[in-house]
Amino acid sequence: MSEQTEHTQSGVVIVGAGMAGVQTAVALREQGWTGPVILLGAEPHQPYDRPPLSKAVLLGKAEDSAFDVDFEGLGIELRLGVEVTGLRAADRELDTESGPVPYGVLVLATGAEPLTLPGSEGVPGVHLLRTLDDAARLRPVLARTPATVVVGAGWIGAEFATAAREAGCAVTVVEAADRVLAGALPAEVAAPMAGWYEEVGAALLTSAKVASVESGRVLLADGRELPAGAVVVGIGARPATRWLAGSGVELGADGSVTADAYLRTSLPGVYAVGDCASFPSARYGARLLVHHWDNALQGPRVVAANILAGAGAGAGAGAEAEAKAESGAALQVYDPVPYFWSEQFGRFVQYAGHHADADTLLWRGDPGGQAWSVCWLRAGSLVAILAVGRPRDLAQGRKLIETGAAVDPGRVADPGTPLKSAVAAPQ
Repeated sequence: MSEQTEHTQSGVVIVGAGMAGVQTAVALREQGWTGPVILLGAEPHQPYDRPPLSKAVLLGKAEDSAFDVDFEGLGIELRLGVEVTGLRAADRELDTESGPVPYGVLVLATGAEPLTLPGSEGVPGVHLLRTLDDAARLRPVLARTPATVVVGAGWIGAEFATAAREAGCAVTVVEAADRVLAGALPAEVAAPMAGWYEEVGAALLTSAKVASVESGRVLLADGRELPAGAVVVGIGARPATRWLAGSGVELGADGSVTADAYLRTSLPGVYAVGDCASFPSARYGARLLVHHWDNALQGPRVVAANILAGAGAGAGAGAEAEAKAESGAALQVYDPVPYFWSEQFGRFVQYAGHHADADTLLWRGDPGGQAWSVCWLRAGSLVAILAVGRPRDLAQGRKLIETGAAVDPGRVADPGTPLKSAVAAPQ
């Protein structure tokens, strides 16, 4: 028996039962994997989708957001409430509180964990919003409509501020940077978004650093004191990879698993996908760490395909997988156009691409209005687009980014011209 066949007989173990983990398990079955699939989730809840937590679940419009997946019917062994504490690659085993779990192929899909505000741990009334339990704790708090302080004016802070205002809370958003979305968008693009807070009656304080949080109040570094019946911290997240220290899995400075173009890690038979993994993008000439839902949906399909291609016709590979192996199916490269959306302050905001190395910024429409877009070009081609209330711009722009076609800047900047018509004439 070959080493590869021996390992695949142990099956695929997936650590993390969020979107990336669940979709990897489902994709394996859809693509023909017939061997064991074990899905380990740290939470006791049935696997669920996270975006509704800051909206429907938080506001009591839905009890949960469980995935509509028949795990039993698919032959996926779901083990919940299992915290993985270590990885011993030489033994091909995971350490958990309930004992070791052997694996043939391992997929790391542990997601990200929210950053905490230093000094706020254990203070009554301070909340994070990452899990179903977090939302369950916050929902009755918001129902009492206390004065609420949101720390962080990023995407999650804006979404929570929207929900809190809808619930009737007085809301003050505190941001240490000098503008909203400082880590995500250029100042000129983020500037009109700052006005959205005032529109819904939320106070926005920028260049405001939190000195300390006490029960019932937040103290700022400049001496101001904010009453706070509830404090919600939304200052970012880091990959949930601390448990991999010393395992031999290469991690980047940001804590992400350093995956290759096929989403393989530095260890044989170990893959990484979703919020916990960075990957090299030939499209953008950079290593990307994408903390968004679409990445956790798209990446698993590539991981599953590459597991099947790597397993060949060995144990666990079904008829479809064997046919792929016989045809010499190559490994799939993962190089998507990143995409995410955010619903905030009555607006649907979408973004596709990566604008870091763009050389041209073009506006489509009036940023003071309800619907507008921003397009980023590099060397004459569209590389990123932000669309506010213009979903058609986003859909057409995303396709232009995928093709890399040269565009006419004048047409791109004309909000009355469909983006699909902005392709430049051949020279």
